[in-house]
Amino acid sequence: MNSSAQKMLTLTDSHAHLNFPAFKDDLHEVLSRAREAGVHRIINIGAGMGMEGNNQTLSLASAHANIFATVGFHPHEAKNWSPETSDELARLASDDRVVGIGEIGLDFAKLHSPREIQVKAFQDQLKLARELEMPFVIHDRDAHGEMMKILRQHGAPFRAVMHCYSGGLDMARELIRMGFYISIPGTLTFKNARALPGVVKALPLEDLLIETDCPFLAPEPFRGKRNEPAHVRYVALKVAELKGVPLHEVASVTTRNVERLFRLPPLSGEKE
Repeated sequence: MNSSAQKMLTLTDSHAHLNFPAFKDDLHEVLSRAREAGVHRIINIGAGMGMEGNNQTLSLASAHANIFATVGFHPHEAKNWSPETSDELARLASDDRVVGIGEIGLDFAKLHSPREIQVKAFQDQLKLARELEMPFVIHDRDAHGEMMKILRQHGAPFRAVMHCYSGGLDMARELIRMGFYISIPGTLTFKNARALPGVVKALPLEDLLIETDCPFLAPEPFRGKRNEPAHVRYVALKVAELKGVPLHEVASVTTRNVERLFRLPPLSGEKE
């Protein structure tokens, strides 16, 4: 694809961590490559370093017109959750550059925080998102059963996204009925990807987002290297291949989905 064709795309990276140390030396170049690849908007997700990370995420969004922020306490950080942090998150969420709560959820693969503490922090943040009438971004790793149990208890409808989706088709369909979008990461491109390609084939494009989760989970052909927003194009290409539709259709539909979820103005092919 030539440069002019790329710039006609309206790709959105729905989940990035550009405030992480991996980008401290070359963020300008990273953002330039994203624009060249057709990525016109990035949702930078609050995670890592506790409240300091959330403040960094908001500062980054405030400095760049095409970056928006979410704020939240990742399950790894749940051991530091308190009523005071909840109040601080609510204060940060009042900024117009903050469009959601997240990432929040459960991670039973790496128990950096005990399970019961993760559950408490997750439930508190679900309640906070509803009180603030904001969408939320969920992290769910090796915790599908407990995750679905909690969501059923809280009761749909939700306005939310299941980030870096790793479940099966039945779970995805139940989440969609609850009001979720399903976000597809670079793992879709891996040669050993199993369930995810089938999930992508089966679900309507109108229910999908695409993401990098950068600096993690770089797609083929960059697997094992630092990920960055420009690489979301490779996720979009794989989705297009699996669904038998043009790349520009994947770009435009998934971008509209992000706009609906986070209540953002339409890109409509705009250039910075």
